[in-house]
Amino acid sequence: MPRPLCATIHLDSMQHNLARARACAPQSKAWAVVKANAYGHGLERGMKGFVLADGLALIETDNALRLRELGWIKPILLLEGIFDVSDVPLLAEHNINSTVHCIEQIKMLEYTQLYRPIDVHLKMNTGMNRLGFRPDEYAAAYKRLRAIPGVRHITHMTHFANADELEHPRLAISEQVRRFRAGVEGLAGERSLSNSAGVLHQEVLAQELENDWVRPGIMLYGGTPGGGRTAQDFGLRPTMTLSSEIIAIQQLVAGDTVGYGSRFEAGGPMQVGVVACGYADGYPRHAPHGTPVIVDGVRTSVVGRVSMDMMTVDLTPVRNARVGSKVTLWGDGLPIDEVASAAGTIGYELMCALAPRVRVSEGRMGTHG
Repeated sequence: MPRPLCATIHLDSMQHNLARARACAPQSKAWAVVKANAYGHGLERGMKGFVLADGLALIETDNALRLRELGWIKPILLLEGIFDVSDVPLLAEHNINSTVHCIEQIKMLEYTQLYRPIDVHLKMNTGMNRLGFRPDEYAAAYKRLRAIPGVRHITHMTHFANADELEHPRLAISEQVRRFRAGVEGLAGERSLSNSAGVLHQEVLAQELENDWVRPGIMLYGGTPGGGRTAQDFGLRPTMTLSSEIIAIQQLVAGDTVGYGSRFEAGGPMQVGVVACGYADGYPRHAPHGTPVIVDGVRTSVVGRVSMDMMTVDLTPVRNARVGSKVTLWGDGLPIDEVASAAGTIGYELMCALAPRVRVSEGRMGTHG
């Protein structure tokens, strides 16, 4: 029998969340973001779950080629663009869109003769200060791209730093939109502004967020980018359930301690369950006492320090707990954002940190395990 730890991927939830993104931005085409191995869900499952997307967006050139091998015929977008001039011919050969965010990438396109035209997404830095041309540099970059015979359509693109907080005190979304509009004034082309946070606020900011394309990422996987509202508030469903079982039970008395460092001390008689999951599986080692888990349908919490292969949980509220009791670590019934918040991180990290040794299956919501 395999180790009881399993990550169940809910393709029906992925489809539901994509539909929710479309409902938020009904006038826009949608890139489903499948970077980082589809946020830990698996590239092929990402393609299956988002089969109705208008295109798939990711970082890795090799995975873009893999999508073509898997049979994806709709558009693909490289969100960071090309990394070497040798990548340029691949764009034409496999019909891949590329982000262009720096002058070096423009030079690569200028120096390569393309036998078939390509589409690019020219990125503007409106305050995120990671990638892109500043608004006052943007028109010149656009003009230079427009002069390249192998470049067909140019889409205008930016990325929001704080779309989860509409009135952020240092850089509000409205200010980034203002800078973007100033930079693209008079330039032809479609527009792509909104990440997940922008999509989720599209209904509120419809007049400001003039998107021809949106780029939902974390929301497609049942997580939220922040801002105080939960995935359930936005009508999103978990797409990954990490589940395991109790593999041992310890009876403690007052003064007994649990785990490395003896961080947890029992205040009286209690039962502690040992769960087959640890930081080598992707569960956060730094998850503190009190991080929520579900055992046999009852909410309880982590006690002691998470080990490489195991963790311990309080069985006090779980009547009739036994070896073999089912444990939900996140997902169906326990939002991943809640677990991440307790551990001082974000849901993105938990999804992406899922280790290769964890068994993965597919199942509908409510059928994991």
